[in-house]
Amino acid sequence: MNMPVKADVIIIGGGLVGATLALALARHEFGSIVVDAQDLDTTVTPAFDGRASAVASASARMLRALGLGDILDADGCAIRAIRVTDGTAPQFLHFDAGAEGDPLGIMMENRLLRMGLLREVRAAPLINLVAPATVTSLVRDENAATLTLADGRIFTAPLAIAADGRRSRTREDAGIRLANWRYPNAALVTMVAHSVPHGNVACEMFYPSGPMALLPMTDHSDGRPRTAIVWTVDEASADGARKLGPKALAAEIAVRVDGTMGDIEVIAPQAVWPLGFHHAATYEAQRLLLVGDAAHGIHPIAGQGLNMGWRDVAALAEVLVDAARTGQDLGSPDVLARYSAWRRLDNTMVSAVTDGLNRLFAVPGRLPSAIRRFGLAGVERIPPLKARFMAEARGETGKLPALLTGELI
Repeated sequence: MNMPVKADVIIIGGGLVGATLALALARHEFGSIVVDAQDLDTTVTPAFDGRASAVASASARMLRALGLGDILDADGCAIRAIRVTDGTAPQFLHFDAGAEGDPLGIMMENRLLRMGLLREVRAAPLINLVAPATVTSLVRDENAATLTLADGRIFTAPLAIAADGRRSRTREDAGIRLANWRYPNAALVTMVAHSVPHGNVACEMFYPSGPMALLPMTDHSDGRPRTAIVWTVDEASADGARKLGPKALAAEIAVRVDGTMGDIEVIAPQAVWPLGFHHAATYEAQRLLLVGDAAHGIHPIAGQGLNMGWRDVAALAEVLVDAARTGQDLGSPDVLARYSAWRRLDNTMVSAVTDGLNRLFAVPGRLPSAIRRFGLAGVERIPPLKARFMAEARGETGKLPALLTGELI
């Protein structure tokens, strides 16, 4: 019989959130076992995932504190301003980081984020990465969480953490229910090169069928400006969007941006993703916590999904470090409740705002459009309200864990 391998925590899922959590804990002398079903080396190839993410400035400070500043500086594109419009109307809401200080965010290809995290995780002696691996059981009792793999290996820890995504088997096996629904939309994701510089400005253009986000990236290898596109289309149009050739897709994008990008060339295959919302009824069960997409998933309208997961990481790391320093059992109900209370309110508020914005801008007709344009112009003229929106974009509202300020705990 195999003897169990012990650690401080077991993390099920080694993606962007799970790997960041393992690294954050390792930087504070916590040992973790990270188990993932995938061969993680395949997740850093260009063919695996063409998506890019906006790393909010608070999240970027955490990644720098964990030793990932080099990839942000080498491969990231700073977002110096965000412009929000109703279609191509002249009224807009404009957020500007100014010439000095932190950008509003940093655009990064997901595969490059994974590459940097995988490098650091493999270099950390306190992280035992087991992938690919198939979990056969997770037994949680009063004393420990015990994970058994298909190959017979056994791991045990005071706490198990589910970071295995929106279809989390760990969450389902624990009997944790979800509030969830599907949106009548899908997101088309691609990358374009164009002739007019983006000026490090991210644009969110709202149409009744859904928003189109233009997200500035580092220049193409031939020197042309490059932009990531996240275009929300009607579900009925999703199949047609999937089949558009590069020239037809470039022409469709050019129409929706009213020619402001100049000559456009699609330089990456488009992927079309169904859109939905989910939020776990609770983030905790006996010796188990949920983080990232295992706990919540939102509409990509404001690019906050991954940043919510990283805020989970920062809060959970702080809760566990504080618990260890005071001699508490990491899997005790009090410790679990502390994390859940800290994160649940923030995640609920962000989820409600993104869902509400999507529904508001999806209402067709001239009158709703006129009201939206009036509202955008009004927020532009009210500095305190505008500052609140900017703080949300940066991920700097509420009680910030130390990691989100760029400090170790």
